[in-house]
Amino acid sequence: MRDELIRRGLRLPQLRLLVALRETGQVSAAAAQVAMTQPAASRLLADLERTVGAPLYERNARGVTLTPAGLALAGKAREVLHGLDEVQHEITALTSGERGTVRIGSVTGPAVELILPVIRELRVTFPEIELSVLVDTSDKLGDALFAGDLDFYIGRIPDGMSPSAIALEEIGPEPVSLIARLDHPLSRRDTLSVADCLAYDWVMQPEGGLLRRTAEGYLLRNGLRPPERILSTSSLLLTLAIISETNAIAPIARAAAEFYASQSAFGGRIRRLDVAGDMSVIPYSLISLRDVEATPAARRVLNLLREKTRQISASTVAT
Repeated sequence: MRDELIRRGLRLPQLRLLVALRETGQVSAAAAQVAMTQPAASRLLADLERTVGAPLYERNARGVTLTPAGLALAGKAREVLHGLDEVQHEITALTSGERGTVRIGSVTGPAVELILPVIRELRVTFPEIELSVLVDTSDKLGDALFAGDLDFYIGRIPDGMSPSAIALEEIGPEPVSLIARLDHPLSRRDTLSVADCLAYDWVMQPEGGLLRRTAEGYLLRNGLRPPERILSTSSLLLTLAIISETNAIAPIARAAAEFYASQSAFGGRIRRLDVAGDMSVIPYSLISLRDVEATPAARRVLNLLREKTRQISASTVAT
């Protein structure tokens, strides 16, 4: 029968006392360890022996010795108490935000500029927080948020999303840069304009994509036609691969452009073109569901993201 000893009246204080008796070998010392008097400890041990139906210890000149039944029960009791300690530690970690799973969504720019440094910090300060990061367009991130697959995301409010259902904290604009391969023919020019870039193929999001609308709008405002030859893809990985292997040009978030242009990424085969420095996508925000309370771990990650945002804003103002 399951839980037979519990049904007979087994109690946790009895297990604590038996473990202490095994460690000390004396009833008085065991009683002191669990903060009770010796007579109370003796009565508790007697009750435990009646519960299990077997003698658990024998007295000797130096104190007591556990019987085989006592040793068996004491061993299991120690496992149970240790397991409860581990559960308490886990509960404390979960409620304090030191442990848990946090599901983040982000558009490309802040994924590199904000989330990546937060991941590095969490690995050191709170390694038991497990992060899941989805990088996609705002419409896909919005769908994932309402489906319960994300705790929050950094992006924009897509068309059709009800503003009353969300909480929003604006972070800032997302600058855009044009990128090309490191030894692109344009790299040999002393002066460069956006018009010069239109002689080459461009890699952009499919029609209607925010980044594509931003680039096309920027060209039109500056009296330029959109590129004649466009390869459409929503994949940043494919975009970077094409840029690395051809003379094509692509608009991507500046934070991502600077990251991929560094020596540590793609072997330094990507360069950011020194044009269109004022091209920018509309501001992005930190978006969550209004009526869903964040978990302690999610709140900890949110606070780190907010602090990173303040640091970036302060450095931008300083420069």
